[in-house]
Amino acid sequence: MKSLITPSWHHSIEEVSEQQWDGILGKDIIPFYQWKWLHALEKSDSISAKYGWIPLHLTLWEKGKLIALAPLYLKNHSYGEFIFDQSIVRLSAQLGLKYYPKLIGMSPLSPIEGYRFFIADDKDKKEITKIIMENIDKFAEKNGILSCNFLYVDQRWMEYGEVAEWSCWINTQTEWKSIGEKSFDDYLARFNSNQRRNIKRERKSIKNNNIKISVLNGKEIDLKTMRIMHNFYANHCLKWGEWGSKYLTSKFFEELSDNDLKSKVVLFNAYKDDPKKPIAMSLCITDWTILWGRYWGCKEEIQNLHFELCYYSPISWAIEKGIKRFDPGAGGNHKFRRGFQASQRFSLHRWYDKRLDSIMNSLLPEANQLMKESIIASNNELPFKH
Repeated sequence: MKSLITPSWHHSIEEVSEQQWDGILGKDIIPFYQWKWLHALEKSDSISAKYGWIPLHLTLWEKGKLIALAPLYLKNHSYGEFIFDQSIVRLSAQLGLKYYPKLIGMSPLSPIEGYRFFIADDKDKKEITKIIMENIDKFAEKNGILSCNFLYVDQRWMEYGEVAEWSCWINTQTEWKSIGEKSFDDYLARFNSNQRRNIKRERKSIKNNNIKISVLNGKEIDLKTMRIMHNFYANHCLKWGEWGSKYLTSKFFEELSDNDLKSKVVLFNAYKDDPKKPIAMSLCITDWTILWGRYWGCKEEIQNLHFELCYYSPISWAIEKGIKRFDPGAGGNHKFRRGFQASQRFSLHRWYDKRLDSIMNSLLPEANQLMKESIIASNNELPFKH
């Protein structure tokens, strides 16, 4: 006789202990789903009902032991996801449907590939996935939720969602992938001569402005440093007004000075005379196999400084550390000219209104094919040697 599996919904990650949560994630989990990262978002009030993100994590328990979890959030807007569903919002309105709130599975504010359900190693992944999805469906239908959306899905997990007949939507992001470079010069060797000269010229302009770059990680990072980084981030967001995406509070940056979290933080620090008085900074996160670019800001506008701090220095550092991939973050067509390639990113969706579900599933195959063709076209235009 099978033992009883009990689902539980949580309005805070604190309702599950760090030991329980991280114990089920596995060894290869990226930082953005670890308990301390998600807890820092909640504790700092960066993620809360006040800002339209309501934690609603689903767990499964067997004989008092946690056997599976799905990080989930109830949302009343689409900000901070970086997958743009405004056309679905309009279509829902035309059908007389209330689009929000919607259920989201992702690491908040981080367009980072890797979402999945986390399931104990000794459990049947397909069976437990089915149970989690059944509980999500029941919750949505009971509470009048129009859709559930898993964003930036781990490609290794895609088959489970597709077997459960969730709809796949393909989007794109850019990334640098190592081909075995041993130095930044090896990276430059991939480019055609014109773009190779352009990158060298951009980097040289930084030196000509008497700007130096230092890299901080782990013990080199303290509370004061993270407060400086927050100021750069906040001021950069203000420059863009309502489009500035200023989601994170100063408290979140302070939380990143925690001993466990700062081991994953890499700061690229630009200065002229004193490294403790930076003129610009960029913040990256790493698990020592992948580097993710997240935020940046500067005191003064200096040509090419953004490219140096957010692209060239991180790539150089990644090569030095043997890191094989660098995801520089969302947006920016200028990334292609600097060697970042377009890659597919997948999301899984379920719409609980039959009309909306039918329309979306009739549109997605063509939309996905167009996205694939766009990715191929973008990569064919990269300024690499042929």
